[in-house]
Amino acid sequence: MDIEQFNADWLAAWSDKDVPRLLSFYAADTSYVDPQAPMGVTGHDELRAHLEKIFSSTPPMRYDPDEVWPIDGGYCGRWICTIDVPDGSKAYMRGFDLVILDGGKIAHNEVYVHQLPADPRKS
Repeated sequence: MDIEQFNADWLAAWSDKDVPRLLSFYAADTSYVDPQAPMGVTGHDELRAHLEKIFSSTPPMRYDPDEVWPIDGGYCGRWICTIDVPDGSKAYMRGFDLVILDGGKIAHNEVYVHQLPADPRKS
């Protein structure tokens, strides 16, 4: 499996807020944790509901891969997110995903993020 391509395709689905496409990356019994679901969600039904909720309340966001590191059973990936703020400005986050794979699908995903004061690619 080409984890860099998998990661790029997966982040593109996040950028597109494409819930069905995103779910296709996840195992049916996946576990998922992010700052909006710190206790996690399990399975496609819970993940779908979580994604639909956050996507309905967030502005356009573009996730660009930064680096990927293979680990036993999966990979860790860092990304930069550019947020189109409603006032026309941009905001930025750096994020990090722990991705555990099983049969080419994401069995476990933990997301860690922090806000950035500016676009780190222009520093």
